[in-house]
Amino acid sequence: MTASADDPTQLELTPAAHARHTPDVPAIVMGRGEVVTYRELDDRSARLATYLRDRGLTPGDHIAILMENSRAFLEVAWAAQRSGLYYTAINRHLRQSEVQYILDDAGAAALITSESMTDVVDGLELSAAHIRVCTDGTLPGFDDYAAILAGHDPLPLGESVEGREMLYSSGTTGRPKGVRKPLPGTSFGDPTAPPVLIAQGVAARGIGPGSVYLSPAPLYHGSPLVFCMSAQRLGATVVVMERFDPLHCLELIERHRVTYAQFVPTMFVRMLKLSDEERTRYDLSSLLEVTHGAAPCPVSVKHRMIEWLGPIVHEYYSGTEDIGASQISATEWLAHPGSVGRPMQECHIVGEDGEELPPGEIGVVYFAGGRPFEYHNDPEKTAGVTHPNGWRTLGDMGYLDDDGYLYLTDRQALMIISGGVNIYPQEAENVLIGHPAVLDVAVIGVPDEDMGEAVKAVVQLVDPDAASDTLADELLTLCRRELATYKCPTSVDFVPDLPRDPNGKLYKRHIREQYWDDHGPTRTRLVQG
Repeated sequence: MTASADDPTQLELTPAAHARHTPDVPAIVMGRGEVVTYRELDDRSARLATYLRDRGLTPGDHIAILMENSRAFLEVAWAAQRSGLYYTAINRHLRQSEVQYILDDAGAAALITSESMTDVVDGLELSAAHIRVCTDGTLPGFDDYAAILAGHDPLPLGESVEGREMLYSSGTTGRPKGVRKPLPGTSFGDPTAPPVLIAQGVAARGIGPGSVYLSPAPLYHGSPLVFCMSAQRLGATVVVMERFDPLHCLELIERHRVTYAQFVPTMFVRMLKLSDEERTRYDLSSLLEVTHGAAPCPVSVKHRMIEWLGPIVHEYYSGTEDIGASQISATEWLAHPGSVGRPMQECHIVGEDGEELPPGEIGVVYFAGGRPFEYHNDPEKTAGVTHPNGWRTLGDMGYLDDDGYLYLTDRQALMIISGGVNIYPQEAENVLIGHPAVLDVAVIGVPDEDMGEAVKAVVQLVDPDAASDTLADELLTLCRRELATYKCPTSVDFVPDLPRDPNGKLYKRHIREQYWDDHGPTRTRLVQG
């Protein structure tokens, strides 16, 4: 059954419905104070949808969004969503050549960006992207967003159809891959459309009218974008931080009486590095649930967050591909520390011979079922994640315990092989991040004549001036106290910063390249253990 524009019960999971029933409720509140009501969000996205249609775009066409976190970001995404378009949000920190690759690979007919991206946009080859819009400021050859909105009527609701995001993997272990899912082929708000079903799942967590959802992460990532748009389908207010700052985050929770928030573990670490006085300065009692995902959370960090906020810290594991997921409450996690929960789909752990492994043994994590998808323009990669039994993997390693709880050990591509032994860097990283002097850490394999690879810790300190032989020895000793010796780093490098994207994913590929390409990292202090 498709939704009817005359039947609001069939359209309740769209901003359009909330624009009719609660028009003055804030749909977006930016961290710096700008507010967009549901009336404004619906009106602006519908006007931009008309512009895109008038410029020749039809359902199934593709647009790209390249901009900072802003209210326009979500307005543009909703315009594409209600126009039946594919939309790709591009990481604004990518280099020009990386942006060009995604535009070309996606076949984007439109690029919507802002003046802040001038350095990247200048020099792009945009002949295929014949529609170009600048949402804030001016760019030569780009249409002005405000003028577009003023010059077009809203697209009638009856002409709106559901679109779909097509996001690219972060490229932390290789070139980004576009995750393409079938378009729903339904009218806007149809209850059978996958984006609506996702919103219904979010509603099951208690989010709805009156809820205030805090999103501190970049909107170009899948989870923040989909969660924000799902919350807006449900009539919640979404508070969007322009960029994450731990103190500002706590202040926003108090000021807006935030009820739900989603973080990544690196944000937890930065909040926990605040002084006790700073962390207790703000009233966080409005929080009903704090969710985290996107990257593994060290056990010590999770324990401290639960001690601080109470048993409201929940975790999920999933991927942009939508082939499998798990979730775990704080109470469950305390009984199964380190787990990401019971898989919501049939889960299989597979060894190097392709055979399924028993509980407790580490292998590649596969799921049965899940939604259909393909890696855009790459059938080999699509086939490469599929087991002969039809199961599919996100590329993670892990194991199931006897109770069916899933534990992740690392990405398959990041495993270190030293002397023929498989080593999972996440174990040592989880130990080292618990040291009070450590702000961030990556454990990698580096060339070694005897062992093939040696285990190295690359460490970013809270205070860079604290780097010393003594501290390096202290970190190595900490690892040896907690882990088998073969799993422990044999050397430590202190670096000014690690290449981690704002959503918490570590670009280990970039770190490894510095060692495997025969030139050491710049401004790095090397301390042998």
